[in-house]
Amino acid sequence: MSSSPLTDDRRQRSFKRVRTPQPSGPVPDKAYMLWGVPLLVFVIALLYLFLFRRYSAMDPDEGIVLQGAERILHGEVPYRDFFSFYTPGSFYLLAGIFRVFGDSFIVARTSIAIVGAGFTLVTYLLARRVCSRRIALLAAGLSMSTGAAYRFLVLHNWYATFFACLSVYTVVRLLESHKTTWAFATGSFVAFTTLIEQSKGAGLCIGLVIGYVVLRFYSRIRDHRIWAVCLGFVWPWIILFLYFGSRGALRAMLQDWVWPLQHYTKANHVFYGDQSWPKHASDTLFYSGTSWTKILKYLAISPGFVVPVLPLTAIAWLAYTTLRLRKGDSGRNCEYYVLVSATLSGLLITLFIVRPDIIHFMYLAPLWYVALAWTLGAHEIQSRILRILRPYLLSYVCIAFGMMGFALLVKVNGAGNQVQTRRGMVVTSSKDTVISYVQAHTAPGDYLLVYPYLPLYNYLTETHSPARLDFFQAGMNTPEQADEIIASLKSQKNRAVLFEPGFGEKFASSWPETPLRDVANDPVADFIVRNYQVCAPLTASSGWRFQFMVRKEEVCP
Repeated sequence: MSSSPLTDDRRQRSFKRVRTPQPSGPVPDKAYMLWGVPLLVFVIALLYLFLFRRYSAMDPDEGIVLQGAERILHGEVPYRDFFSFYTPGSFYLLAGIFRVFGDSFIVARTSIAIVGAGFTLVTYLLARRVCSRRIALLAAGLSMSTGAAYRFLVLHNWYATFFACLSVYTVVRLLESHKTTWAFATGSFVAFTTLIEQSKGAGLCIGLVIGYVVLRFYSRIRDHRIWAVCLGFVWPWIILFLYFGSRGALRAMLQDWVWPLQHYTKANHVFYGDQSWPKHASDTLFYSGTSWTKILKYLAISPGFVVPVLPLTAIAWLAYTTLRLRKGDSGRNCEYYVLVSATLSGLLITLFIVRPDIIHFMYLAPLWYVALAWTLGAHEIQSRILRILRPYLLSYVCIAFGMMGFALLVKVNGAGNQVQTRRGMVVTSSKDTVISYVQAHTAPGDYLLVYPYLPLYNYLTETHSPARLDFFQAGMNTPEQADEIIASLKSQKNRAVLFEPGFGEKFASSWPETPLRDVANDPVADFIVRNYQVCAPLTASSGWRFQFMVRKEEVCP
């Protein structure tokens, strides 16, 4: 029995519908999703990071930017009046925040929560361009829970990471739209990154140049808006040089900027992915507990070994997509992969030069997680093996990184010791006797040398270092700078010292390349021991021991 022409026509249309190829990229968002989901990502990240604002482990690095901002508020000029090998952006940014919103610890920490929520949003936006919403949200969740939360401190690193993320996002928007405004914004954000941390800024410049060269040679892009990128990059530098030139600090500024190349990298060099664990911490992690407890601990700390691998995958993506371009694949996503992976590769180059330990890798985690999202869910991948492994990789990431984030959250919110400081309430894991004693025996604005390395105590107690340095690291800082500190101690303006005699124990885990002669020969410590007497032994919340000391001819308070 023959079929009717109508039936044959239906069969043909049905066959065509079945054989129609599906789009390879992620399903486009609806109009309300384009702004609704990113806004929700930002708000959730902000509220989550608010939980971390008051907790402090009295980390020695946190007070550097805080005290630099304090010095600026008191009329000092970086490089001319106090030493710093950072570019000045974070100091002036935080000083401006203090001027507008008030000078307190919670205000400073709130700024970190805001930039943390900001780069969490950028992680989502970058990943969403080539991945499903589910994978992009996962990358954003990792950026929130194991990015800023990993070391939630007031540091120049987080401000620099925020502007680095904005730089990557704007250059992607430039690639998509070819608009001059995005080109100008890209150059400006790269400049802002460099003015906060020169190493991240240099990495961005290297990576963007690599990406531009690859696209110039192997892609049909012939965009002449490079002039707008250069213009956006130059204008902040003009203002900077005019300002410091008018303050008589231009020469000192340039000298301090190149200072790390001669001193920092040598003393702070570690092997790639170094975890920087003290011996007692590694013993607790690897050798204590039952077998099941050890397995859970290994799983929770494993992200620390995975994150340093992610930049290497970015290099692999750069090589893979560059090869595709050479073969004539000129798809927009291919150009996106080249540009973003080249930028990540440039950041890795400078990170390797500065200090490639896990802490510095985590500072850039919001960008590394974009590369992780590609591995877990990019639609353009052709590898059959990776497609098979993806469900298992996804399960591992959710479990291991989830455990890591949960551990960070429990540590912060399980702390119950409240310390009332002159800069507001601080919560610690254990009792801290330093702050209460110092505040009881000094007045706001007094000079107090915290030696060698914990300027956060100066900030929380509203005291100031009498020297041009707020911290000192043997093997990195120079003998001439040690002499400056001794000269400040000899002056009459300084009456008390907060001294940590056991600081040398930290070198083995934190700065293993420090020459032993610099650890053993500390002229500042020798001067303090000879000329000052111990008034009270004190204990920080971290367990480190301090001594409150005054000159021997004076009476202890």
